[in-house]
Amino acid sequence: MVITHHKGECFKVGYSTTTIAINPISKDSKLKPARFGSDIALISLNDKDFNGVEQVTHGDKEPFVISGPGEYEVGNIAIRGFGSYSNYNGENRPNTIYLITLEGMNLCFLGALGAKGMDSKTLEGIENINVLFVPIGGEGVLDSSQAHDISVSLQPNIIIPMHFDGIGKKGSLDTFLKEGGAEGVKPLEKLTIKKSDADTREGEVIVLSS
Repeated sequence: MVITHHKGECFKVGYSTTTIAINPISKDSKLKPARFGSDIALISLNDKDFNGVEQVTHGDKEPFVISGPGEYEVGNIAIRGFGSYSNYNGENRPNTIYLITLEGMNLCFLGALGAKGMDSKTLEGIENINVLFVPIGGEGVLDSSQAHDISVSLQPNIIIPMHFDGIGKKGSLDTFLKEGGAEGVKPLEKLTIKKSDADTREGEVIVLSS
């Protein structure tokens, strides 16, 4: 599995011949969108910074779009969406947390989760996380301290911070890394990971450049 970051909360997850786009940036956003073909597109929050399905519809690929809570199966990929809330851009809006299971690995994507956006029932339903994508930028989503706390409670093998490049408060990444004692972490262009490798890690913070 290969994971790359494309600004904001946009990630591309590739394995075998399948590509998953998560929170792709719209052409109407102030952020520069990435353009690539995808088989599946996950949208956490209906906002121009996260809902650019048109940017990941390319070539002969037209993605299966998931934009809310529920249980889904696409090929051999299982996806569960959990309802939550965000205060992004000052509005209390629904946000979907996604648990993606593929290649025996669980990826948890929190989206634009707000400070009090997840209830205890949802928290209990999300477990055995190999890779956690967590927003850290504040301003309606989790800030660095809140992101650290929820990362500790979810106990993932790997933590990937997001929502700090072009959106969110300046200095959010430095603060988050300091909270977790990971100040020396250097950004990677991509993360190539297998379950056997993920299982050997415990709360490791990995920063992906974009």
